[in-house]
Amino acid sequence: MRRHWKPIVIVAVLAAAVAFWVYYDKQRLLQTPENRLDTTLNSIPAWQVLKEQEPAFQQRIRSQILAMQKEGDSEQEIIDVVQPQILHLQMSRLQTAPDANVVDYMRANMEQTAAIQKVSDDACFRFLYPEVKGGINPLRVLDKTMMQRRVKADADMMRAAWGENKHTVTAQERETAIADVRPIMKELAAKYGEDIQLLQAPDKAAGKEKVSCDMVQEMWAKVLKLPESHAAGVIRLAVSELE
Repeated sequence: MRRHWKPIVIVAVLAAAVAFWVYYDKQRLLQTPENRLDTTLNSIPAWQVLKEQEPAFQQRIRSQILAMQKEGDSEQEIIDVVQPQILHLQMSRLQTAPDANVVDYMRANMEQTAAIQKVSDDACFRFLYPEVKGGINPLRVLDKTMMQRRVKADADMMRAAWGENKHTVTAQERETAIADVRPIMKELAAKYGEDIQLLQAPDKAAGKEKVSCDMVQEMWAKVLKLPESHAAGVIRLAVSELE
């Protein structure tokens, strides 16, 4: 069963936010590129957590963004380079974050996905699978309140993962997660038939962007209906494939 859902990528919104500094106002045009970038990044809660927990990593990402900007790379090119690095870090944090934070992180991610699909099925697909058709910057299509909700969930999760209540994944948790996800995947297979394979091969979803987005959201909606500890276990197991 795991092969059906391990490719479902959680999007690192912080990567989109770090590229959002291109939206500076006229007054900030007078600032240096470094100051423009720092003004934006320092307003993002998850960036502050990175500075606290991973200062060397944070500095490397900052330098990389500035270098790409100097070379004339586009906003999306910056996102595409930075996102996998931040995603890798966040996926490792999910392994030790408490259940409530893990569930809230995924719930915020799916709320955002649903909102993007209201813009278009293509935007939703690009958001979930940027490596297939090229990604999008969700800050261009989502309202400020939803973005604040998401970046707060990211920051809370990352901070809690290093806190006194940090979680330890056990073999029993993983076994329970596999047992929990089997009936979910069976239901989806009965409903979507052969299209369920698109979860494994999104590169074959041309013309089926809507059904791909629908399946992702329906799968995680079912997971999020599980008891909190069980839902968190499934999420941790799924994203452990992305580390």
